Amino acid sequence: MTAMRIGIIAGEASGDILGADLIRAIKQRYPDAEFEGVGGPLMIEQGCRSLCEMDRLSVMGIVEPLKRLPELLRLRRLLKSHFLSWQPAIVIGIDSPDFNLNIELFLRQRGIKTLHYVSPSVWAWRQGRVKKIAKAVDHMLTLFPFEEHFYQEHGVPVTCVGHPLADQISMEDQRAVARTELDVEDGHPVLAILPGSRGGEVAQLIAPFLHTAQWLRRAQPNIEFLIPAANLERKQQILQAIAALSRDLPVRVVLGQSRTVMAASDVVLMASGTTSLEALLLQRPMVVAYRFGKWSYKLLSRLVKTPFFSLPNLLAQRALVPELLQDEVCAEVIGPLLLEQLNNANHREALISEFQTIHRQLAKEASERAADVVLQCAGVAHA
Repeated sequence: MTAMRIGIIAGEASGDILGADLIRAIKQRYPDAEFEGVGGPLMIEQGCRSLCEMDRLSVMGIVEPLKRLPELLRLRRLLKSHFLSWQPAIVIGIDSPDFNLNIELFLRQRGIKTLHYVSPSVWAWRQGRVKKIAKAVDHMLTLFPFEEHFYQEHGVPVTCVGHPLADQISMEDQRAVARTELDVEDGHPVLAILPGSRGGEVAQLIAPFLHTAQWLRRAQPNIEFLIPAANLERKQQILQAIAALSRDLPVRVVLGQSRTVMAASDVVLMASGTTSLEALLLQRPMVVAYRFGKWSYKLLSRLVKTPFFSLPNLLAQRALVPELLQDEVCAEVIGPLLLEQLNNANHREALISEFQTIHRQLAKEASERAADVVLQCAGVAHA
């Protein structure tokens, strides 16, 4: 009997996390299942055969991907050809919609079942894309309830599976354990600074974030700073920025361990992204910021249909945490907001209560639920 074949494509570190846990959940039911496509180290560790390095798909913004267009088109052709030849039971695109939906549409038109895991921000901008999504996928898996409602309104088969992070992160406060692990002294407030995982993000955000640290140091002299670096390249980039700005700032750069760093902190300053959900689940007050390239921002600002961009605010459907864009991302704006988050105990308690409510809503055993839908769409009975 031929082993079940599943195609799977992830283009970002967050997709690698989701993909690895999904593979694990499917293999619990079908240990001999084969997985091929594109994945990072976590998916490869779970047994996925990656046809190229995942980083080749990792691009940001609108203008920036144009510079890599020939390579991305070549990778698309490679994957389309491979899956047509390999004939998997289903192909799963994880996030990276501009890359994956084109492949999913092509394969579905040729009789291969397709599923997309992690909704594009179609509810926020370029809502017309939902028509292409309806043609491209047999089923959409969303992480958040408000996304499920959007697809239901547009007649697209959809299941909200919740978020695996909500299953993984305990609702118990992990500050003491994290501070012990990182050798952080008690008695000092700690700001976690997360300027992003991509080089472009760090280039846009590290200077204003460090200027904010200087501002806070003047307002609260005993404060300390922790910065997790996504990899050795990002660590070097961050250390160079610190050296150029200030050698006496009490900042420690840690390789990886972003979740531990946030858990050890009292407040977080971060780039917008999945890490803001982690901060919410860790019950940490935060300020979320982002800066796009000039032309990307001009295009995006005309298309966005939602008043919020950070996950905590999108999930709450109101302004739970401060979020800042472009020229707002400066020490004079961020500093007072962080100081308020640090020193207003009543606000902190109310915020943590809101975060716990959202945590409970998202904890649904996401990967197991996602595996159930994948196997159902693939027409495979549960083992």
